[in-house]
Amino acid sequence: MLKLSVIVSGRGPLPHLRACLDSVTGQAHPALDAVVAVPDGDAPARALAEAHALRDPRLTVVPVPPDASPAAARATALDAATGAYVQFLHPSDRLPEGSVAALAERLARLAGNRPAEGGAGRAGKGPAGPPAGGPPDALPDVLLCDHHRATWWDDAVPGDDAALLNRGFGAPATTLDRRPDLLDVAPLLGNRLIAAGLLAAHPELVRTDGHDELYLSYATLLLARRIACCDTVALVHRHERPAQRRAAGPERHFAAFGQYERLHHLAGATAAPPALRARLYDRMVGDYLRTLARRDELPDADAAEYFRRAADHTDRFRPEGHRRPGGLDGVRHALLGHHAHLCYRLLRIANDGRRALRTTAARQARRAAAARTRQRYRRALRRPVDEDLAVFSAYWGRGVHCNPAAIAAELGELAPDIRQVWLVEPDRVPLLPPGTDHAVPGTARYWDVLARAKYLVNNVNFPDAVVKRPGTVHLQTHHGTPLKRMGVDQQAHPAAARGLDFEALLARVDRWDYSLSANTHSTETWQRAYPSGFRSLDYGYPRNDVLYRATAADVLAARAALGIAPGTRAVLYAPTHRDYDTRWMPRLDLPRLARQLGDDTVLLVRAHYLHTDRPTVPDHPGILDVGRYEPVEKLLLAADVLVTDYSSVMFDYANLDRPVVIHADDWETYTLTRGVYFDLTAEPPGPVARDQAELADILGGGDWCGEAAAKLRHDFRLRFCQYDDGRAAERVVRRVFLGEGEESLPPVLPLDRRTPAPTPQEAVRR
Repeated sequence: MLKLSVIVSGRGPLPHLRACLDSVTGQAHPALDAVVAVPDGDAPARALAEAHALRDPRLTVVPVPPDASPAAARATALDAATGAYVQFLHPSDRLPEGSVAALAERLARLAGNRPAEGGAGRAGKGPAGPPAGGPPDALPDVLLCDHHRATWWDDAVPGDDAALLNRGFGAPATTLDRRPDLLDVAPLLGNRLIAAGLLAAHPELVRTDGHDELYLSYATLLLARRIACCDTVALVHRHERPAQRRAAGPERHFAAFGQYERLHHLAGATAAPPALRARLYDRMVGDYLRTLARRDELPDADAAEYFRRAADHTDRFRPEGHRRPGGLDGVRHALLGHHAHLCYRLLRIANDGRRALRTTAARQARRAAAARTRQRYRRALRRPVDEDLAVFSAYWGRGVHCNPAAIAAELGELAPDIRQVWLVEPDRVPLLPPGTDHAVPGTARYWDVLARAKYLVNNVNFPDAVVKRPGTVHLQTHHGTPLKRMGVDQQAHPAAARGLDFEALLARVDRWDYSLSANTHSTETWQRAYPSGFRSLDYGYPRNDVLYRATAADVLAARAALGIAPGTRAVLYAPTHRDYDTRWMPRLDLPRLARQLGDDTVLLVRAHYLHTDRPTVPDHPGILDVGRYEPVEKLLLAADVLVTDYSSVMFDYANLDRPVVIHADDWETYTLTRGVYFDLTAEPPGPVARDQAELADILGGGDWCGEAAAKLRHDFRLRFCQYDDGRAAERVVRRVFLGEGEESLPPVLPLDRRTPAPTPQEAVRR
């Protein structure tokens, strides 16, 4: 059995390193060993790595000097590796579950295949042969794999290499001479297994400063005698946001010059054929042009020097007879090759003007398309209603979330013959669960399904243009228990009512057939705030069913997904949106609070969903930004205590009967600008802090989980967890979709007879 070594080196946030090591030690394959290079002086990272090593003897921790270069750290770790193949990871990377076993199986299948005669490529330039214990000659020097990109804690987004890799899947190993297109596979170290023999034959690869990820990714392919492809997703690579790339500084962009220069010299030394050198050249120029296009990442002060150096490479390394691409890309390519920086800038200015004109034309085209769509929608409204079609939406097309998601899941169990279509914005489509039938707003199918569906389910409102047809059923699920004023109750609060057309709002409300409620307070509020003819369903919130159905294993899995180590207290900080402040900033000094709470506590920071596209969460080893983590119910299961101000998440979390602390530093301002339905500071679910010092004292002592806090929480639960008992979704589906009478629905279980999901401490004991 071939042994595989995973090497983790580099610096990254502690939660990312934890998730990375969990993903490595979670691989069950017996042929795996792992080496983690930890800088001396980084005590938290070393403690974390050594804790994993204690639990899994396959993992070895090696220290490196705190100022060690990436190459030195990789070399130190490689010396401790014993595998025939090596996979390099950054601490922010993860291994998908079962990937090592799948890769080992792929190598086993390749073991019986040998490359075709004459396929050695640049003979003598690869490794002389496998070392003792290394792979046999039939196996490749590099196995290229697929990868996913992780935008945050959301599901990974598929990369762009699947089609390219599938061309070689199932075939014996090939050579780069025959497949120069393999240079187009994303240049990531983690998406390839590299034979230890290749690295042993070329020690300079991992022992030379400046031979970083870009160089190593291409150099291993240039030196490999045999390359194979695999469609296994072997890596989840964390995709950096533009702000992170800017924070790294322009030095990262300039580092590419040295790496590409060495790559061209290596291509010459290995006698790479013209087609291969042209492919490498195209990759280089494409990278340079993409960097120049990122104006926000390359300051003007550096752009001219970057252009000069990119132009020098474009001119100097251009292969003889190379043909530039056509169209505008070819023009940019030519300007770069001729050092025409002024012309390049003028072209960019002209393109900006053309884009502005195209934007105007596109706007006019959209208006014409909208008119055609309205006409199509009117025609669809004349067709019969589809009795077996249900349309779902949540948070204005953000995906499969909240109460609609829980109802849809239950509907799939109790009435699988009813087809489900989700309305989802284009940028959210890649994050949908596999196989989710969906329609993008504004498209022809979007209006078709809205016109013909029997059932329409949303936790906000559908667009004004949607027509309520006779015989259709509109279910409004809402997305929280109201503390703040809602609907027409906002009229007395200008900050909240700014830009709100109450007549249009009530016209949308008039389409509701049912309004879902979790407690009497909500029922009465919805009836007053949204005066119309809908029927209230006092069934509980389906999204909270999981808070009663989750097992100890579910709780532990939720914490493991976030990288929360056993014994660590997880404090979920989830503030709400403020109408008087258009941009979200934490109202706490989070790094100071993290220091005050100690190393045994991690702060899970979740901004309101209106602000998740522009969060401001400081980078700190004790802080984890979970603003985009979905579903939120798993965050609730993972947390030991909730800290919030006025967010409705407190009503959901109270179902777990776990501690809640209120941080009400601007209560008077909030009540004045938004308006509230009751005094939270007088009827809280737990202790109330009016400033950060008071909050730190509460969390640092025992008040957050003492008897007084438990009594407040019990009274709060009696009032606001009235109908949540784990069977809300079933009641909704049976009543709304199956037409069962109230008398046949599961009765709501009294609070004293319910059993919430176990706490993290209880889950460990079970």
